[in-house]
Amino acid sequence: MNIIVTGASRGIGKELIKLFAQESGNNIIAISRNKTLLEDLKKECETFSADSTVFLVPFDLGSGKVKNELLPELKKRIPSVDILINNAGYLVNKSIEDLNSEDFDQLFNVNVKSVFQLVQALIPFFNPNSHIVNISSMGGFQGSSKFPGLSLYAASKGALAVLTECMAEEFKDQKIKVNCLALGAVQTEMLAEAFPGYEAPVKPNEMAAFIKNFALSGHHIFNGKILPVSLSTP
Repeated sequence: MNIIVTGASRGIGKELIKLFAQESGNNIIAISRNKTLLEDLKKECETFSADSTVFLVPFDLGSGKVKNELLPELKKRIPSVDILINNAGYLVNKSIEDLNSEDFDQLFNVNVKSVFQLVQALIPFFNPNSHIVNISSMGGFQGSSKFPGLSLYAASKGALAVLTECMAEEFKDQKIKVNCLALGAVQTEMLAEAFPGYEAPVKPNEMAAFIKNFALSGHHIFNGKILPVSLSTP
């Protein structure tokens, strides 16, 4: 299978790459801003005995240059796409009074706009019955508990959820399935940076295993759905 994972250098994205790389016959593109961490990940994947290939594509999804700069790099490595996991995310923990326009733009550029741009650029390359999995948050799930400091992060993830529904509707004729997973707290580096000292109940490798299985088979049952993936109730 031809698989693309964004936000691949650490946390859930890193664990996803490792899981797909342990299976036979996968071509996996790992996208992240951090070239050094990507190279470390590739070395780790090379220790697996499977014949899958991991391609590294260092790229800043918040740059807005997906079509002109990222797409040509993707086309060099795979001819088509079976699975796209939009896992890259940006989080700012600030009160509403302390947030600024730069925070707003960066949050929505990474969490929403880059997903739109990447999916739009890849439309001609998705195989029939391909699956786009957008990684959202329980913070962006309607009716869920909200937390101080996460207003724009939650709003961007809520926008991603609605975008998922719209994409699924528009891509029905192409037989491209699109779903959104609204994750609860996972003990990633991003969470630790935003909330020092907090310990989430789920580890990145545990959540990655769930997402991987969902990416492979969830679209046979779900399409255009926003699914909460959390130990807590909303």
